[in-house]
Amino acid sequence: MEKLKKKWGVTSNFQFVVIFIVFAITGSLSAYLSKPFTNYVGLTEDNLGYFYWPIRLIAIFPLYQVLLVFFGFIFGQFKFFWWFEKKMLRSMKLGFIADWFENKKS
Repeated sequence: MEKLKKKWGVTSNFQFVVIFIVFAITGSLSAYLSKPFTNYVGLTEDNLGYFYWPIRLIAIFPLYQVLLVFFGFIFGQFKFFWWFEKKMLRSMKLGFIADWFENKKS
């Protein structure tokens, strides 16, 4: 736990717990909302077959990213989650998205 706190720059156990709560809420809520979202846009298991689950996972990815930063803000951890978001996007070669947002602030 101490290694992870140091790697993430977390200063207290309370902050660490809050961060894990945000991850739990975000993951659960995005998984919960993925079915109504995919149904709303017409993506169902009946019309996609084996492609349904991979497409559903890809479809909820942007929702998860937005919820992660939103709940990070609500729980007072925006700085951490914005840093985490940029790091995750850059590791997936989507850093241009984070860079775009950074340039919009200036």
